[in-house]
Amino acid sequence: MQQNKAVLFEDWGLTDYEVAWSRQEDIFSKTVAVKTENRNDPENVKETSNFLIFTEHPHVYTLGKSGKQENLLLDENGLKEKHATYHKINRGGDITYHGPGQIVGYPILDLDNFFTDIHLYLRTLEEAIILTLRDYGIESGRYEGYTGVWLDADNDKARKICAMGVRCSRWVTMHGFAFNVNTDLSYFGNIVPCGIDDKDVTSMKRELGKDVDIEEVKEKLKGHIAHLFKMRVIPSR
Repeated sequence: MQQNKAVLFEDWGLTDYEVAWSRQEDIFSKTVAVKTENRNDPENVKETSNFLIFTEHPHVYTLGKSGKQENLLLDENGLKEKHATYHKINRGGDITYHGPGQIVGYPILDLDNFFTDIHLYLRTLEEAIILTLRDYGIESGRYEGYTGVWLDADNDKARKICAMGVRCSRWVTMHGFAFNVNTDLSYFGNIVPCGIDDKDVTSMKRELGKDVDIEEVKEKLKGHIAHLFKMRVIPSR
């Protein structure tokens, strides 16, 4: 079957986490269902769809399948005081924070249309973030043994600017990355971010000392993702 490189891009704006998770699951399940049908009926193979979704969330903490509950440092009252919610979810990774000023990316891709290598998938997403930061004069890279994008990863000033956690089934992906642009970093003080208790987090705003045009960052990031994955991005109508 010929690979489908077309990717529908959608910007959901500020979206409640549970609503976004449900919408993701719906797209993901439909794509997996098509692949199951194709496997059961190889004479009538249907093309699978790909999506790239950007969104922001109200204050929320999410815990991945391998995470530890104790890495959330707030009880129920503390969450209410911070106007935040908390969800255990089905991605990989530990605990992280999502909030306004952060680009949350949900690529829901059939990797059979690109490459079937989950490690390469993660490294490619990381590279798109690294290239976007470089557009703003911020040099970043990877931290050995961890996913995500880091600054000064080779010394004791290492700080994370983008977290990643994905789910993949039958080479269909969901969840993705959280890229701190103008994020209120104080919310990370209520968790042990990604289960790492001796490293800092940062944002583009903190590094540059000013607010950044998040819509401009989205466009640059979308362009880098499209180029690296060799996608043909189709804007949502």
